[in-house]
Amino acid sequence: MTIEFSNFSFKYWALEKPTLKNINLTIEKGEKVVIVGPSGSGKSTLGQCLNRLIPFAVKGDITGHLSINGHDTRSIDLHQCSNIVGTVLQDTDGQFVGLSIGEDIAFALENQMVDQGEMHSIVKQTAEMVDLDQMLHLSPFDLSGGQKQRVSLAGVMVDDVDILLFDEPLASLDPKTGKATIEIIDQLQQETGKTVIIIEHRLEDVLHRNVDRVILMERGEIVADMTPDELLASPLLTQHGIREPLYLSALKAAGCEVTAADRPAHLSTLDMNSFKPQLLNWYQQEEVTNKSNTTAPLLTVNNLSYSYDGQRKTLDNVSFTVNKGEFVSILGKNGSGKSTITRLIMGVLDPDNGSIAFDGRDLSENSIFERSQHIGVVLQNPNHMISHHMIFDEIASGLRNRGVPEQIVEKRVHEILELCGLGKYRHWPIEALSYGQKKRVTIATILVLEPELLILDEPTAGQDYHHYTAMMTFVRELNQKLGLTILIISHDMHLVLEYTDRAVVIADSQLLADQPVHTIFSQPELLEQANLTVTSLYTMAKELGIERIDNFIRCFINHEANKTA
Repeated sequence: MTIEFSNFSFKYWALEKPTLKNINLTIEKGEKVVIVGPSGSGKSTLGQCLNRLIPFAVKGDITGHLSINGHDTRSIDLHQCSNIVGTVLQDTDGQFVGLSIGEDIAFALENQMVDQGEMHSIVKQTAEMVDLDQMLHLSPFDLSGGQKQRVSLAGVMVDDVDILLFDEPLASLDPKTGKATIEIIDQLQQETGKTVIIIEHRLEDVLHRNVDRVILMERGEIVADMTPDELLASPLLTQHGIREPLYLSALKAAGCEVTAADRPAHLSTLDMNSFKPQLLNWYQQEEVTNKSNTTAPLLTVNNLSYSYDGQRKTLDNVSFTVNKGEFVSILGKNGSGKSTITRLIMGVLDPDNGSIAFDGRDLSENSIFERSQHIGVVLQNPNHMISHHMIFDEIASGLRNRGVPEQIVEKRVHEILELCGLGKYRHWPIEALSYGQKKRVTIATILVLEPELLILDEPTAGQDYHHYTAMMTFVRELNQKLGLTILIISHDMHLVLEYTDRAVVIADSQLLADQPVHTIFSQPELLEQANLTVTSLYTMAKELGIERIDNFIRCFINHEANKTA
């Protein structure tokens, strides 16, 4: 099925200017195409035009033409389109229809009146592919963000559609599951010949398997349509705020010049021997510095255990300390208990055993509101935090609840809007924002309250590299200049590498490690256990024959930190 956008533009009714401008794009039957671009560049809007959520569910003005297999989509209703285009949404909660995982996966098959025996078989096979076969009886709303994403993926995989559209499929997935997801999508495409369109920020992870083309968007326009090799050899990713692969960043740090002929889309296709002298020279010249750690504890988690059902422990006897002024991450697979720790710290849940202390005080003595005066938490899904229609009111809400005078509220909100890269959106309704922009609003809403401890749960989910770098650079400044203590819960390996000093690793409800980041990322067995993967920095160092891989990784961390300082 050929997809063709011809002089296509779209403007939301809520906005003055069009979000998509004069799009001309052809995607041939059986192609695998990746669409990248900063938050607000129009990527997801393009996808919504393709699956006809625009204009049926989201209203706006369309000019130009969009045709699928020669048929103008204006003559195709939403039901017909859903039989042609299968979509995995970025916000998975909005996609569930079944009371259990099994029912949700089976939904499309029920609509197609598939025989019940065959349906059970297909659902079980599909669930096994995405590691959900032991959870079919559970409600999808009780799952972690990554598990929800896998349910959505399975629901589309069983549907017999010609075009598969994935909107940020890796946003909530741990690295190992993300890698498996890309492999599943690739296998599906190769076996069925379906057209696959992936909208994603995590370009290096998507390029784990071959893609035909990468479409780069900026401000509603297509600025590049290239092969992965051509795009990675060009300066366009950096210019447009897209995260380049780690191995490419390391090559550039060493002063290496990479061309399309070097085939940089995959580390495995690069001739590392031609770059080895420069890389080794850079590694030997780069000064490795050790950070001095403070010793005064701010957050102390002691022998913490918790179970949602009273039988299977989500956390089992977990202990760690976050010192004042530290920048620490909690790493682990989807469903490992990372986000449960946040809920226990907030007071939304009470531990079965163990205790949590903040600045020497037992938190069990404090209400949720009392805890919120000192601890700011930004949840994984921004839609779970937003309660106002306008951006300004959302960010001002916490200050107003504290009775801060309106004149001061206005000043502080304007300052935080600028710091978070949201200044130009101050008068926008929240519904007009992308998922990544909503994420920044929730971070701004907490930062404006000036907490002592800031907990960010998956802060980069749905965020483009440019905006998350600006945000995290700002957060790091708060950490370094004001001494704000930061705890990040994430499986974004790039984020953890570049910003955090120490990582606490949790898997299968238990604490596996509590070590400096460069040490953890040089231990493949530990990473495997936690459903994480070695980064391309590790693979590169191994290929270069470097013995102290942890020092090579630390060398890169220091370089990146100095670059953004």
